[in-house]
Amino acid sequence: MSEVPKSPAELTRFSDPSDSLGALDPETAATLISTSADVTLVVDARGVILDVAFGSADLAKDAYRDWIGRQWADTVTIESRPKIEELMRDATPREVSRWRQVNHPAANGPDVPVRYSVLRYGERGRIVALGKDLRAMAILQQRLADSQQAMEREYARIRGAEKRYRLLFQLASESVLIVDAANQRIVEANPAACALLEMDLKKLMGHGFSELFDDSGKQAAQSFVGALRVAPRVDNVHVILAKTREAVLLSGSLFRQENASHLIVLLTRLNTGGGILPKEKADLLRVVEKMPDAFAVTDLERRILTANSAFLDLVQATSEEQVRGESIETWIGRPGVDADVLFANLRTHGSVRHFSTIIRSQYGSTEDIEITAVAAMDGAQPCLGFTIRTSGWRSGREKLGGRELPRTIEQFTELVGRVPLKNLVRETTDLIERLCIEAALELTNDNRASAADMLGLSRQGLYTKLRRYGLGDLGDDDGGD
Repeated sequence: MSEVPKSPAELTRFSDPSDSLGALDPETAATLISTSADVTLVVDARGVILDVAFGSADLAKDAYRDWIGRQWADTVTIESRPKIEELMRDATPREVSRWRQVNHPAANGPDVPVRYSVLRYGERGRIVALGKDLRAMAILQQRLADSQQAMEREYARIRGAEKRYRLLFQLASESVLIVDAANQRIVEANPAACALLEMDLKKLMGHGFSELFDDSGKQAAQSFVGALRVAPRVDNVHVILAKTREAVLLSGSLFRQENASHLIVLLTRLNTGGGILPKEKADLLRVVEKMPDAFAVTDLERRILTANSAFLDLVQATSEEQVRGESIETWIGRPGVDADVLFANLRTHGSVRHFSTIIRSQYGSTEDIEITAVAAMDGAQPCLGFTIRTSGWRSGREKLGGRELPRTIEQFTELVGRVPLKNLVRETTDLIERLCIEAALELTNDNRASAADMLGLSRQGLYTKLRRYGLGDLGDDDGGD
């Protein structure tokens, strides 16, 4: 007669272990137990470790040999001791306890997590504890947590960037449209575009792009869209708006978003009272507006008449209206010194090149800049033009005043051991101080009173340093300028 198949519940344990495993000797049983777990403990009824075996050589080399004879609870961290006590209470002869994770302190590095299950056996109530090393799982969990945190940081960064760009899109004075390249329908427009087209946003959304222009402009708009599909950027497409009959220039580029192609289109107004600007002049104005260097025009009273986007970015202004009519000295020059020197040279020579000073933003940050300025006095409205470029680090700047500063950390470290630290610091400080004094004298055309103000020194203090470094002729000039 064939045997009846066992149910899954019956297969969880041996049906007759005394018969099937009765001949299993202690040595063989110990080998099976120790190889089936990463760590195996034999604990007496009081919780003292009687014997230990490691199935993992990695665990064995971590110096757990002193466990024998110690309380099991003393081999784990403080927060894990209640779990050991629960395991001891849950140990029964017939049922394996549920698994509990505890942490063993390591001599070097982080704690070692081990998952234990226990079984009580024998008349003396001894307990065998089978442990699984969870370090690999802990490493995976840590990597997962690190990845989640990195994703959250990246998500927050993207959301922040989206918020900033959307704010710029809404505040931009230029008229901007976002057009679906597939159906040439407008999907987004900023307030400046709505004002230029004299249409509210709801009417513009879904409106055909080419329908914004007159009959000749529709064909030009179609050609403009076609060119953008093959070229990275298209500029200066002249069209006439259908509603207002105003002349504008189209500029744009293609970008992809969510597996779809879109066009970003910039509309530049050309009408300026007397009619349409010549194309060359319009191109020049557009280039000045888009140039990466900051550009500003002021009247003779130093009040800003107009400024390009780079200037607004540099002073952290949100719109041209925010700076128009304000004195340019609000942002450029050290108080009481630089601006007077700059404008004095501009009045005398008509132009200034590479004037070094600082620029202050709306929020108090400062940055080193160079200014090239020109006075235009022959127009209907005399004005001053300023091109402003951040100084940054430039090749050759490291050699000033005929002396050369070390360029890298390696060059400084090469002097260690050959020059005492005290001398190295003193000589470097003296060299920088001399260069600053020479630069201040050069910026003020050797006006020592202004140079002292620029450096934050008293006049007598400046003369003391001039004598120290042998700068200038001080024979008849000790008392002041």
